[in-house]
Amino acid sequence: MKEWIKAIVILPFNVTVVIPGLILYFSKYKFFMPNIFCFIFGLILLFAGLYLAAWTMLLFHKIGKGTPAPWAAPKHLVIQGPYRFVRNPMILGVLAILTAESLILNTINIFYWAVLFFLINCIYFKIFEEKQLERNFAGEYLEYKKRVPMWFPKIRF
Repeated sequence: MKEWIKAIVILPFNVTVVIPGLILYFSKYKFFMPNIFCFIFGLILLFAGLYLAAWTMLLFHKIGKGTPAPWAAPKHLVIQGPYRFVRNPMILGVLAILTAESLILNTINIFYWAVLFFLINCIYFKIFEEKQLERNFAGEYLEYKKRVPMWFPKIRF
């Protein structure tokens, strides 16, 4: 449990709270109320992102018997819940939170951080994480990778 809490504090908390706070501080941010549509859409995105991030972290803990952190990675491949539709729903939850912060706080700087965070993760997943998953879970991960897209769910009619 200690590793799980440590992983949450170090990873998602820093990405969604500490870094945006530093961005606001160093950009000398001044709050201006966004239009009502942006504010309401931001709130919806915030709650959806929090729910998705929490759900996926809980799945890592309960099913994977690990954390989102590379130093305490899951021991079992997690392919339930939102992982049935995309391979990285936790990151999508974090991106929703960052986008929500940008909309609610009416600042483009946090949105820039969200885009940078997404690009960093695209590179990290391709270069490091997928190779580690292939080593740890072999054929099970390769089959999962064939069936489930990395970021955008397949639309089935």
